[in-house]
Amino acid sequence: MDLEVNRDAFIEYIQFEKRFSNHTLVAYTNDLTQFILYLTNTYDINTITDVNHTVIRSWVVFLMEQKIVPRSVNRKITTLKTFYKFLLRQSVVTENPMLKIQSPKTSKRLPVFVEKEGMDTLLDNIDFGNDFEGQRNKLIIEIFYSTGMRLTELVNLKQSNVDIYNSQLKVLGKRNKERIIPFNDVLKEQIKTYLQAKSTLNGEFLFVTSAGIKMYDKLVYRIVNTYLSQITTVDKKSPHVLRHTFATHMLNNGADLNSIKELLGHASLSATQVYTHNTVEKLKNIHKQAHPKA
Repeated sequence: MDLEVNRDAFIEYIQFEKRFSNHTLVAYTNDLTQFILYLTNTYDINTITDVNHTVIRSWVVFLMEQKIVPRSVNRKITTLKTFYKFLLRQSVVTENPMLKIQSPKTSKRLPVFVEKEGMDTLLDNIDFGNDFEGQRNKLIIEIFYSTGMRLTELVNLKQSNVDIYNSQLKVLGKRNKERIIPFNDVLKEQIKTYLQAKSTLNGEFLFVTSAGIKMYDKLVYRIVNTYLSQITTVDKKSPHVLRHTFATHMLNNGADLNSIKELLGHASLSATQVYTHNTVEKLKNIHKQAHPKA
């Protein structure tokens, strides 16, 4: 089927040329598969050139009628926008119907983060154990909180990317973009201790299982979730929450927004500005509690 051929070519393109994360690959594949299924079942369309903006708009309406939240619908629209840019570049289509598609409005959702007291408790008082897995698990939490790196970046972090002497990590981020993240002396000593424990295990990657196999996303997520569950009641307890926590705590302690942008590897400052909302909310609460007229 023409639609499936184009979908597969697109997924191959973003996987091998654009080097999108596995998470994004799965999401884009699912979105396009759902779209193709809708086209065949509703309109009996099998060819991409038969798809116009009216058909795409009807799919968006269909998703909304299925009670899919606007944020998820917008993600699917983003998938189609990226897909059609690829099709235009490949001369598969001559017009972009996505130019006439509007995204549903969404309410602003503030990044979820862990309070400083919770992170202090986790890193200073929780017993991770002194065996290899305990040292590895604590270092995973520490690196997420100290650098703000993404889950995919941590899993793919190679031992050769760790510069102990200069106290910095070389991270390969989105769109294959490299960045350097510094780390403090406490983290330096923890990395040294972990590398000694890891010395009997093979593997080029920094984080491995006790069998020396490269860590995978779900295992890291499970580790983070397990330990965050001991110190916080926030709904989400994921590596991304630690990324939000890093950025929020940096901003609250005086770091400028541009520096945080570079450390996080954001393409634009607008992506980083969401963290200022948490700071403003904190100031509002302080004002309510402290001002006599509040």
